[in-house]
Order: sequence, then C-alpha cells, then structure tokens
Amino acid sequence: MIRAGRRGFVQNSADLAAAMGFSSVKAFRNRKPHEAPGFPAPISAPEGKGKLWDAEQTAAYINGDPVPALPARDDDEDLLERTEAAAYLNVTPKTWDSYKRDPRLAPHLVVVGGVEHCPRHALRAYRESGAAAAGQGPVHRPRGSGDMVPRDQLPGRVGELLDADPALTLARLTEELGIANSTATRILPRLRGERIAALCAAEEGLSLEEAAQRLNYPAAVRRSALTYAATALRALRLRPYVQEVIDALISARLADPQQAELVPVAENVLAAAVPLAFDAPVPALAWDERWGWRTAVSRRHPLGRESGWPPQGDGIRYIAGTRPAPREVVAALYDGRTGSGRPSGR
Repeated sequence: MIRAGRRGFVQNSADLAAAMGFSSVKAFRNRKPHEAPGFPAPISAPEGKGKLWDAEQTAAYINGDPVPALPARDDDEDLLERTEAAAYLNVTPKTWDSYKRDPRLAPHLVVVGGVEHCPRHALRAYRESGAAAAGQGPVHRPRGSGDMVPRDQLPGRVGELLDADPALTLARLTEELGIANSTATRILPRLRGERIAALCAAEEGLSLEEAAQRLNYPAAVRRSALTYAATALRALRLRPYVQEVIDALISARLADPQQAELVPVAENVLAAAVPLAFDAPVPALAWDERWGWRTAVSRRHPLGRESGWPPQGDGIRYIAGTRPAPREVVAALYDGRTGSGRPSGR
C-alpha cells in the first residue's frame, strides 16, 4: 500500500529504471537490480499487476545511505491496491472488482504509478455501512455455456483479464467469457483506452502513446485504444466541473446524490445528463460541450436524439455560456426568466 503522505514518492518500474540510469524498462527488468540483497522492498502488494517503490527509500539505497523506514501505523489516508482492498473488506479480488463501481467507492479511486488504489477511509466507511456484508459477488458462468456475462459485471471481468495480459486478444476474450465477438470488439479497446487515459491523468506530461507503451499494449491494437483514450482523458478533465454543478444541485435539494457521467454523443463531443428531483422546477438538466447547460423535458432521456443541432422547443432553456458557475445554474432553475431558447452565439 501507499502510506499516508507518501503518494508523491511513488515510483513504478519506468521511474526506477530512469533513476538507476537504465536505457529502458526492458533493460531494467532484464537486469533485475531490485532483486539485489538489501534493495528496498516494493510498496505494492505481492499479487499486484505492477510493482511500485518508495523513491526516498530507493534513492537512499542508490546513494549508499541507510534506507529510511516507512510509517508502520495504519492511517485513513493510506491507499490500498486491489488485493489489499479486497482483503480489508474480506472478499475476493473478483468481488472487489464489482464493489468498486459502487457510487460510495468509485469517486475515491485513484491511479498512482499506473496502479489503481482506494483510500482506507472510503473502505472503512463502506464496510461500516454494511454494504460489503450485504453485497453479492460476481456470478461466474461456466465456460462454453454460451451465456453472456451480465452487463454490469462485464467491465470488471474483461478488465481483470486485460490487467493480467496486456496483449489480450479478441479471440481469447470471447473464449474465456463466452461473449459475442461484437461485444468483445466494443469493450476491449474502450477499457484499454480508459487505462491509458487514467495513466496520463495521473502523470502530467505523459502522452497517450507513451502511456500505451508503458502499459505494454501491442502496437497493433493501439490505434483503436488511443481513440478511446483521447475521449476518456477529456472526460476525466471535464468531470470535476460537471460534478461541481451536480453537487450544487444536490446541496439545493434539486437532485438526489449522483456521480457525473460523461458520454460521447457525437464525434469529439461529450455530454452529461442530470435527472432532477420530482419537485424541482424542471424534470432534468443536460450539459453538452457545444451548447452548455439547458433544461430538459424528459427525466428518462434528457439528452434526446443527436442531430448536430442544439435541441429547441417548449421547456428547453439554455443557461448562458458553456461553463457557467454552479451557483448560476442553480439560480437559473429558480428564475425562469434567465437563459434563452437557444445557446449563446447560435
């Protein structure tokens, strides 16, 4: 695990290879200097997919200085990896893959050094809520049964296979999970893209191509993965703003607790929908990169059908600008005189 306050010292294999003067990660892995007697132990879980070290410890070793000890006391800000989080909740890692999508856990997940972690305080709150005890793990279907993996479990199952084998092929995926080739073709590049984007978001200045290389994705599959990665990275960067607006709506009791979810609605365009409370002035809000926030007449389908033109009609009112402040959005809902029937500049 990453102890509280040590996130800035985390090194992955690429970082450590550079610090030790190796020309490439491959050379580092071939030479295995980290297996020398006395070399600081990894801070990552033994079962983890990627090894991580503490840079302060490795720098001391490289310089011939005494290696400082890391904090041994558990702290709420400790960051736990997949197997550690599963052990904390007393479930299997596969069950954790299902649990981590829960809205009480998902917003807290962070990727450090290319490895996903969850803070101890989020795990503790989840466990104390009784959710873990009441939850159900993934349903494992027999190979060759011909049944599809349930949709809500598919990303976790495919992600597990992908993390174990970066070169995972469509053929093996369909064989392992018994899913249709069209499903595999749709989900595998997307998951690769999401992992590339997460790594870029965690390491400023890292390009999408460099992230794909670091994750060991074969060159033959990178093109489609990079397309998804570009969209996923933009979603990661836009989500905080959309979530700020949603949080303001929640505070004003205009919406139930929910997490921002951005979806592609057109080429290079992301949008988000926010169903509002039943006693709110309008059924829902929608946000589109092109047009900004607007009211929607349908709670079930706030975004409507994509036509390339801003939706207009009775009940649709645009709030000035593509990224108004959260308080402006809330105020506009209460004041039907604000905004207009079409977005600014149209």
